[in-house]
Amino acid sequence: MTRDNIPAVLLLADGTVFHGKSCGVVGTATGEIAFNTAMTGYQEVFTDPSYYGQVLVMATAHIGNYGVHKDEIESDSCKVSGIIIKKFSDIASRAGASGSLQDFLVRDHIAGICDIDTRALVRHIRKAGAMNCIISSDDLDIPSLQKKLAAVPSMDGLELSSKVACTKAYEFGDPQAAHRVSVLDFGVKQNILRCLADRGCYLKVFPLSSTKEEILAFNPDGIMYSNGPGDPSAMPNTIQLIRELVETGIPGFGICLGHQLIGLSQGLQTEKMFNGHRGINHPVKNIITGKSEITSQNHGFVISHDSVKNNKDIEVTHLHLNDGTIAGIRLAKKPVFSVQYHPEASAGPHDSRYLFDQFVENMIKAKTGKLQPQE
Repeated sequence: MTRDNIPAVLLLADGTVFHGKSCGVVGTATGEIAFNTAMTGYQEVFTDPSYYGQVLVMATAHIGNYGVHKDEIESDSCKVSGIIIKKFSDIASRAGASGSLQDFLVRDHIAGICDIDTRALVRHIRKAGAMNCIISSDDLDIPSLQKKLAAVPSMDGLELSSKVACTKAYEFGDPQAAHRVSVLDFGVKQNILRCLADRGCYLKVFPLSSTKEEILAFNPDGIMYSNGPGDPSAMPNTIQLIRELVETGIPGFGICLGHQLIGLSQGLQTEKMFNGHRGINHPVKNIITGKSEITSQNHGFVISHDSVKNNKDIEVTHLHLNDGTIAGIRLAKKPVFSVQYHPEASAGPHDSRYLFDQFVENMIKAKTGKLQPQE
């Protein structure tokens, strides 16, 4: 379907207003505003569960021009609350496209605004910091939108994983595979599961409400702690569960929210960023190897440097080269490591996929008794 020329408005919590046109479904969307600097992969981005609760600005100018494809989704539906775009294309100019982005957004009831100056908007967010916003194409009255926006909760202190994680355990991959991995689902991306399955892993994905006994009953060789949305400090029960799982000595690997939760389980602290990292062009240095990699990232919280200082049980393994934030850690006494970014990189560069190989190597070493804790 094509869009009608319907006006839309964007209102930020600080009172800033942008006027544009509607894209996606006609309606209203609220959430924390965030921006993504990727120049490709919008379908993967919109279906990433880690974006739940966020209204997303795409910094690249043209969105929708190559349509959507059935193999380029990270979950069962769009997970962003709303989208903000400069130039929105109704035409899917791509061989193999399974439809237009407009139809995809309407199917999942995602409202958006386009034809606004996204460069000016991103510059404003960079200066003013993360905040809530509202976009609407069915209510253009600013005082009315201000009232609706005032009722939107802050992302700080908000638990969201339960909104996107599975509610029933399921299996993924070849049952005859060499390794068994329990995946604790906080909003896992499908490509994380694919990357593990491609490396000879048979997976059982567990809801975040699962018990230690249920997870261990799968007899896993390793445990994956997945990505997901929201504030990790608002998940005390999950933090305690991870603490118990880490103590088993089973090799573990955490990504994004899973990385933050591992840190919290070991007595570290997390903090909300002034502006998060979202895009597929973020430089990270591996302190262990001395090599740098271009990474895919999507997060608004980080492990604080102060909480790691003088902690002999935690080793920082990766640093973000733009701002020096912690991008990876490993535990000194247990075979568990984690990164703040997305090594499955869908979309994004594949520089960091060696981390999946490292996880598999740890499982192999654990089986043969050759694993050292810091690995």
